Amino acid sequence: MSAIRKLLLASVALSLAAPALAQDANVLRIGLLGGENEADRLRDNQCLVDLMKSELGYDDVQLFPAADYNGVIQGLLGGTLDYAELGASAFAAIYLQDAQAVEPILTTEQTDGSTGYYSVMLARADSGITSIDDMKGKTLGFADPDSTSGYLIPLVTLPNDIGMPVDEYFSETGFGGGHENNVLAVLDGQFDAGVTWASGVGEFSEGYTSGNVRSMVDKGMLDMEDVVQIWQSPLIPNGPIVLRSSMDQDAKDAIKSFMMALPETDYDCFRAAQSGDYNGFVEVDASFYQPIIDARKATIGS
Repeated sequence: MSAIRKLLLASVALSLAAPALAQDANVLRIGLLGGENEADRLRDNQCLVDLMKSELGYDDVQLFPAADYNGVIQGLLGGTLDYAELGASAFAAIYLQDAQAVEPILTTEQTDGSTGYYSVMLARADSGITSIDDMKGKTLGFADPDSTSGYLIPLVTLPNDIGMPVDEYFSETGFGGGHENNVLAVLDGQFDAGVTWASGVGEFSEGYTSGNVRSMVDKGMLDMEDVVQIWQSPLIPNGPIVLRSSMDQDAKDAIKSFMMALPETDYDCFRAAQSGDYNGFVEVDASFYQPIIDARKATIGS
């Protein structure tokens, strides 16, 4: 056999082996939902990367920040991501397409003991808008089509408060490109009001205890004196941490134990990754999100 033919055969063998090597590599791939500045998302989750490598023994932990929610949804459905923290509607989107793709394992518990949060509608303090009644005929910004608090829940529950469908009450609706950008769009006058998420626990003047509002306050992006809250949804189930179902069970158990202990072992890392203060994590499964799954199926589908 010629030297060239030997090289070609070796090359083919390596190319065939590469997918198996990549699949078997001791790497954890974490998807990060869109909704805030990419650099901030990477910074806030870097501590998880470091701790998971040292405590769980991964050779590498990789962060994949998506431009929007759908990027992470598709990564989990396609098996190219192993771990993500989702909103309830984003989990419902996955569940409705493939109920076996991921397993919800944990969700956060608020400092008051609840396991929910709220969609809140904010307007500029100098706009003259003080209640949802003042928004008739005005413009409303949603955060993301796959966001629970930033789209699904307002779409489903607002009609009860305004007495008609959303598209009849507001002159125009649109998407702000994630939670942070939606609030910034309100401050810039692109929308008369916008929806985002907050714990609803603690003081409004401080941005509550956790959520996008609190995160923006902590980062100096939002002064609470510049906004007023004009609407709040019913309680929404806190979103889940999910794992790819086909992961090794020992790996899933180790990740779950690590995350449950994180508030005690490194609260600063826990707080950074969760965008605020919580008591810790509690266990959940898909049944916890059945009302959101049903609501999504009935309104916007998978």
